[in-house]
Amino acid sequence: MADPATIGLAVKAAAAVLSDERIRKVIGWIIAAILSPLILIIVLICGLLSGTADHNSMAVELCFNGGAISGSAPKNYRGYIEDMRSSFGLLDDSIASLNAEMEDGDCLDPVRVKSTFYSLFFGAESPSRLEHQKFARCFVSYEERTRNDGGTQGEETYTVEVPIRELAVIYANIASAMGMEITAENQANASEIYYRVLYGRPVPTYGDEFDRWSDSLPLSSAPFIGADGFCSPLGGGWRSMVTSEFGYRKDPFTGKGAGHGGMDLGAPKGTPVRAALPGTVYVVRYSTSGYGYHIMIDHGGGFVTLYAHCSRLDVTEGQQVDAGTVIAEVGSTGRSTGPHLHFEIRIHGEKQNPRNCLP
Repeated sequence: MADPATIGLAVKAAAAVLSDERIRKVIGWIIAAILSPLILIIVLICGLLSGTADHNSMAVELCFNGGAISGSAPKNYRGYIEDMRSSFGLLDDSIASLNAEMEDGDCLDPVRVKSTFYSLFFGAESPSRLEHQKFARCFVSYEERTRNDGGTQGEETYTVEVPIRELAVIYANIASAMGMEITAENQANASEIYYRVLYGRPVPTYGDEFDRWSDSLPLSSAPFIGADGFCSPLGGGWRSMVTSEFGYRKDPFTGKGAGHGGMDLGAPKGTPVRAALPGTVYVVRYSTSGYGYHIMIDHGGGFVTLYAHCSRLDVTEGQQVDAGTVIAEVGSTGRSTGPHLHFEIRIHGEKQNPRNCLP
């Protein structure tokens, strides 16, 4: 290590050099020259990412809602859209055939089927007609029922097709039937495409817009099924984990006063997150903004819980869970300043203080 005297001389020399305005300008230009290529690369990457997002949004719109493809569109891009439109026509035929075999008003959700297909096959080799039929059948199961024909035969047993509600079962069926791996990214893309097509725009991930959207989603007509009491999503020591209470607080990003619709529980990334009550998972989103990776569970009677900023999600939409089922892991995705769980309770759309319910 250099002695203090040497360091002192070096500092004085540097100060003398930098006191000369011409030298400072030369050094500034040298630094700019070194950094310019890096800055240019960053700008190009941001532009490409933005263009890709617009590109993908346009493809979704053209595939699901039709319209003329721009003449300036690349040939392969045009081909992908035309292939997907043809596939959607084949899927419509298969869906209609399956719906004809259902009873009691049951039918497949065509947007769900097509969104899933789009996430797996856009830009890939289009499956055959038979494979389209096989794909659509991954969304149904078979149920034995009995009926009385009113004649001498008496009761007879027959098989009817019913739509599958749990996405986990659907994805397992597709992986088996189509011989392919279904990644978490595929599932995330399918869900975002589904919501975008269904609501005509990108679905918000935070704030009043998110509340209006999530409050508009249909819930079960079943009564509240949490009479046996709550399970803390992060265990019995949750009181020592509270980093931000429900209610009015200073927003950590803006520094201004704002409402806080839930309770923040600080915990290390990867800490298991458990369902507070039994219910049906009805929202699973892998968002990179707002609530980040988040889950909503319907507990009946208009009672809903929300778990946000997770690093991993372990359930799928339509899945039945019990109180204490591990549904996710703590993280810091979205609008977050560090690893924590944002936990909300909503009753008929009104946010409640979790402290009044947690054990």
